[in-house]
Parts: sequence; C-alpha cells; structure tokens
Amino acid sequence: MGEASHRTVRDAALDVMRTYGMTRIFGNPGSTEIAFLGGLPDDFEFVLGLHEGSVVGMAIGYALGRGTPAFVNLHVAAGLGNAVNAIVAARENRAPLVIVVGQQDRRHLAFSPFLAGKSLERLAGDYPVWTNFPPTPQDLPGAIARAAHEASLRRGPALVVAPMGDWGEPAGDGIAPTPRRVLHAPLVDPDAVAPLADLVRAARAPALVVGAGLATKEGWDAIVPLAEGLDAPVWQEAFGSRAGFPQNHPLFAGHLPAARPQIRAALAGRDLVLAIGTPALRLYTYHDGPIVEPGTLLAGIVEDADEALRSVAELVLLAPPAAACRELARRLDLTARPAAGTRPLPEAPPPPPAGELLRAGHVLSELQKRMPPDATLVEEAPSNRLELLERIPPRTPDAYLSVANGALGFGLTAAVGLRMALPDRPVVAVLGDGAAAYVVQALWTAARYRAGALLVVLSNGGYAVMDEIARAAGTTSAWPSFGELGLAAVAAGFGCPAHRVETHDELLAALDDVMPRLRDLEQPLLLEVVVAPGS
Repeated sequence: MGEASHRTVRDAALDVMRTYGMTRIFGNPGSTEIAFLGGLPDDFEFVLGLHEGSVVGMAIGYALGRGTPAFVNLHVAAGLGNAVNAIVAARENRAPLVIVVGQQDRRHLAFSPFLAGKSLERLAGDYPVWTNFPPTPQDLPGAIARAAHEASLRRGPALVVAPMGDWGEPAGDGIAPTPRRVLHAPLVDPDAVAPLADLVRAARAPALVVGAGLATKEGWDAIVPLAEGLDAPVWQEAFGSRAGFPQNHPLFAGHLPAARPQIRAALAGRDLVLAIGTPALRLYTYHDGPIVEPGTLLAGIVEDADEALRSVAELVLLAPPAAACRELARRLDLTARPAAGTRPLPEAPPPPPAGELLRAGHVLSELQKRMPPDATLVEEAPSNRLELLERIPPRTPDAYLSVANGALGFGLTAAVGLRMALPDRPVVAVLGDGAAAYVVQALWTAARYRAGALLVVLSNGGYAVMDEIARAAGTTSAWPSFGELGLAAVAAGFGCPAHRVETHDELLAALDDVMPRLRDLEQPLLLEVVVAPGS
C-alpha cells in the first residue's frame, strides 16, 4: 500500500500549516482538539493561554508583528464564545488570523452530543472575513489553506470548523482547491486618479486626514511628500490604531475629534478634506448637522470596499493608499518642501509635591525621555490616550499600536504577542488598570514563553474614561470605582516579575533600571504605577 495510504487529514493539515509558516499554535486545549494537538511534531510549538480572549489577543499582536497569519485553535462553542470580543478586535485591527474551532464528531452531530456546538460558523457573526465548515474530512486541509489566503488578502480573522473525528481520517490524494501562492500587485491606474487630482488641483486650502491604512514605511514615504507638496495640515483619524503620518512633523495638526461640531470646527476654512487610509470620517457620539461645513468637499482613498461604501465622501478612490498617494503627487507634479524643525513636545510636569499622587503625565514624560527610537508602544489607556500621543508622538510607522474598536483587553495581550513575533524589538505597553484586569491571565503566558515586554499599568482605581463621559453627559456613575487591584501582586502569582510604584523617585528608579536593558529583557516586567484618579 505504501506510506501514502497511512497519511491522515491531520498529516495533510500540518503540512499546509508548514507551507504557510503557521507552526506556532495559540490556544487553550479542549477534548475535541486532542486528536489534532496531541503529540505535535517537534517543529510545532503550542502557546498556552489561560483564556481564549487572551489567546486571540496574543495572536493578534503576533500576526501584526510578523505581517503574516497567526494560527489559533479554539474549543467548540465555549472557546469561540469567550474569544469573540478579541475576534472583533482582530477584524477592526486588520490582523490576519487563521482560527480553527473544534467540533464534535460529524458522524453523530445530528444527535447533538455533549460539546456539540450549534452553528459554530455563525457564532462570531460577521466579524470573521471568511468562515467554512468543510463538507468532508478530506476538505479540512484545503480549508485551512484557503483561510490563510483569506486572512492575508482581506486582513482579518478567517474561521474553519474542524470536527474531532476528521483528523484521523485518510487524507486521500485530492488537491486542495487553493493556490500555494497568491501574489498581490498594489498598482494604481493613473487614469483612475485623474478625478481626484482635479479636485485637489482646484482646492485653495486642502487638508489631509490619515489613518491606519498608511501605517507602513511605504505609506509614510508616500504621504509625507504629498503633504509637503500641498503644504496641507495633516490630521490623524479619531481612534486610529496606528499612526498614518509622523506625529512630530510640523504639518501634523493633531488628532481629529469624533463628533460633528468639533470636526466642523477643526476643519473650518478648508475647501477640500482628503481622507486617506481611513473611512471619511469616523464618529463616536451623535450630534445633529453635517460632518463638515457647507462648501467643504470631502474625498477619500481607501483599499477596503466596506470602508469606501459607508463613507459620506463625495468621491472615494478604491485603491492601495500608498500607491494612490504616489500617483496623485506625480499627476499633480508636486515638489516636496520639507518644513524645518519638528513639532514640540509638551513640557514635562514638575514632580508632585510630597504626599500627592503621581499623574499620568509624570509617567508618560519620563517614558518618552527613555524610550529607544525603535520601540513599539502598545496603548490601552483610554482616559490617557490623547495625552500619551501628545507626549510620545509616533515617529516611525511601527512605533504605535492600539485597539481599533474600543473593547478592553487588547493592549496587554497584543504586547505579549508582538514581543513573541519580534524578540529583538523593544515593546512597551501603557495600560489602564481596568484594561489590564480584563486579560490578566495573559501574564502567565508572557512569563512562561519569556515574552520580554515592559507593561506599565496606570493604576487609577476605576474606569476613569467612563466617569468622565458620565460627567460630560450631566449624570452620575452607576458603577463604583474598584480601588486598588494589586496588579503587581496578581502578576507575581502568575510568575510574572512586577513592581509597585507610588512615588516620583520610585518611578525614576524603576525606569532607569529597566529601560537600558529593554531590548534584552528575557522576561516580562509589570510596573503598577499608582496615579491620581482622573489624571
């Protein structure tokens, strides 16, 4: 019969995973996955997370760091349900994931046995970019290959349901219905840019709004000359997960508000607003009135058709943003005029008087002074986000990463996954204590797999941003402050090195100790910094 006759679906699937560089599996095991995970070959590594939200969150950071799909294994409905919040974040942050979800044996699914998940391919709703329940066991390896392509091309999580009995079935000699390689040529037809170039040429006072779609070296190399050639102010999209423009550049105008009255005020006097790599324009709270003033034309460049079709722009060019910017500058025959100097940083606050608590500004200013130039800062501190971006402006495309959808739990896990993907890259996470508490069990994984990120927790004892929103709405908080969580002690319980910082001197000592060796950290370090409520 030969060796091929003993080849199983699992054997074929593992070969597919090797082909696509997915030999590190992020997961939390369940009984329906034993046939897949038991006795993995030596070239595979299983990364254990203690909760599925942490599992997917770490895979997001890993995928974004590598730029290729990360592989996630989840356990039936319970595991997938626990992970949905993080799957939403993966979609919004455009993180390529291949998620294989275990299922009961297909041979008795009709009887709804214990652990049988109902309609698993629909449990995460519309957030996966592609879902599949393979019609036969032999189709499972091909579905995983297709998921890798879907995750890469659509930039998001692709989901495959894998019944437990499928893995041991004969693989057969069928060929997976997907190409081994897909090449993407991001070109722009010069004629397609012509209508947009006409709008820009006719504008007297254009402004640019940039988003995460430009947060690459190629994107910055294209947008900076365009902005300088137009001598146009550049705003960053509201709630941007990555920086679309160097935020220390003299033309950087700040972070665009997310409410119509403030947007109109910020863009007043501009006859053309061109949004690039972001929907035009992103809102949060509802207010009556137009997004921009009458007489202001809104146009956009995005690569995602969904973003284009939900835009309120008069004209949208559906194209790779970097290539479109280059072609637009060429067609307009622009000459870049680099401005002298850089945007100044806010003055660092003086140390607090004796007996007073630190404020977030103290921590952020001291971090900025010591951050290596190639460090990536992962942020999930909602009440301090704008101050953080003012005090530590992203100066390279990969200097900043945040959650795109506002759901808590992203920052800690993404920082761990990012450091695992890029062990030579300094990684610093600035987190709120409420955000860190959502996925605190990820500290065990960080310690176990030696993900040497610096995790700075601004511990203000409550959901400060929610309290602020309640006050702005003229009401009071129905929720209490949670006070001291003792995250340094919790981290120690998970085997993660940690220190509690309460004074300015302790802050300086802790940062002076860790920052010179940040690149070579072999274990994560959590600094729980006690700051004043509402700071």
